[in-house]
Amino acid sequence: MNQGSPGALAELGSARRWNHATRRNVRNGLLFISPWILGFLAFGLYPIAMSLIYSFQSYDGLGFKPTLWVGWRNYYNILFNDPTMLIALRNTIYYALIAVPLGTVLAILVALLMSKPFVGQGVFRTIVYLPYMVPMVASALLFTWLLLPNSGLVNAMLGALHLPQPGWMASTEWSKPALILLAQWGLGQAALIYLSGIQGVAKVLYESAQLDGAGPVRRFFSITLPMISPVILYNVVMAIISSLQFFTQAFVMSGSATGNPDQSTLFYNMYLYEQAFSYNEFGYASAMAWLLLLVTAVMTGLFLYGSRKWVYYEIS
Repeated sequence: MNQGSPGALAELGSARRWNHATRRNVRNGLLFISPWILGFLAFGLYPIAMSLIYSFQSYDGLGFKPTLWVGWRNYYNILFNDPTMLIALRNTIYYALIAVPLGTVLAILVALLMSKPFVGQGVFRTIVYLPYMVPMVASALLFTWLLLPNSGLVNAMLGALHLPQPGWMASTEWSKPALILLAQWGLGQAALIYLSGIQGVAKVLYESAQLDGAGPVRRFFSITLPMISPVILYNVVMAIISSLQFFTQAFVMSGSATGNPDQSTLFYNMYLYEQAFSYNEFGYASAMAWLLLLVTAVMTGLFLYGSRKWVYYEIS
């Protein structure tokens, strides 16, 4: 039948028209997910929309001061009139530039170790993953005790080996390295993801390379890394986003949102928290949050765009 004929159009309209059973199923489905929809609208979409509005206002969140529309002033002050913001940005960038590459390298090395068959392999994998399951606050409290300058276990061991004993969280030079060290405590999740990628590499590739005389190092750089590059991309992107939102560990280990000692641990999210809950500058904090979202989106987009030159996707 000609598709342009009235009969064909009638059949098409009939196919598109929902029958009673379809409408009932859609209605029931919407009713079942309505709690989630209402929860998302009330606790997700509405706060996001209101934070965008507040970012253009002078708003204290408590009603003690009149709410004033200030336009782009909050954003301008953040970018050009806030010297403390420069400190928070510098600390955040310092942390991200060291913690992300270091965590990536260590996680890949641990994944390679876990991929080798040996006695107790399952126990070893469990031990590697367990620290990730420990809550962040508990991990931070544990490391606070371990890194005490005078009575901590780490400095006691360094002293026994006649090595320098850093001040860790009591020192402006060692506070950020202490937090970077803590960040490696939970590398088990990334290591397991890398392990799954390594196990997915075809064995025939290693066998062919070995027949051609390639050693372990050459096989790693020529086969393993290219084949797990999509996994590396995923983990690195997630690590970058996490580093830009770094807050809990620094807040617990420094003991305040001011970034003790001497603002050396004042990260972007901690400064945002301080503006909102110490100074009641919710409009200013909302503008900071939206700027963080913008920076995170741009950095992620640029990283994904540049990944086309080094990420290899196997075509099956």
